[in-house]
Amino acid sequence: MSGGSFKDLKVYQKAYALAMEIFRLSHKFPKEETYALTDQIRRSSRSVCTNVAEAYRKRRYMKHFTSKITDADGEASETLVWIDFAKESGYISDTVRDSLVMKYEEVGKMLGGMAKQPERFLPPESGISEEIHSYEIGR
Repeated sequence: MSGGSFKDLKVYQKAYALAMEIFRLSHKFPKEETYALTDQIRRSSRSVCTNVAEAYRKRRYMKHFTSKITDADGEASETLVWIDFAKESGYISDTVRDSLVMKYEEVGKMLGGMAKQPERFLPPESGISEEIHSYEIGR
C-alpha cells in the first residue's frame, strides 16, 4: 500500500461515481434551480469525495481522519436530502431516487465503518500489518 492513493479506496470510487451521476442528472434540472438545488446537490455530492481525500491525507492523525470521514458522511446525508427535493420536484423518477438512495446508504455504511475503526487506515509506516491496512483498498 505504500504509494497508495485515496483514489484506491472503494468508498472514494463509489462516491466519485455517484457525484458524476448526480452531475449528469442535474443537467436536466430547470434553469431556475441553478443556484438552489443544482448547485447544492453537486456541491454536497462532490464534498463526499473531497472529504475522503482529505481524510486519507490526514490518516496518521486518527482524530483528524475521523473528523473528515464524519464530514464526508454528513455530506452524503445532505445529498440524500437534495435527492428527495429533486424527486418531489419532479426532476427525477422514483426509480432514480431509490437507486441513488441505495448507493448513498452503501457509501454511508462504508464511511461509518471507517470512522469506527480509523486505525485500519493508518499509513503503512505506522507499523500496522498490511492485512489490516488493505481493509478498504480495492485490490
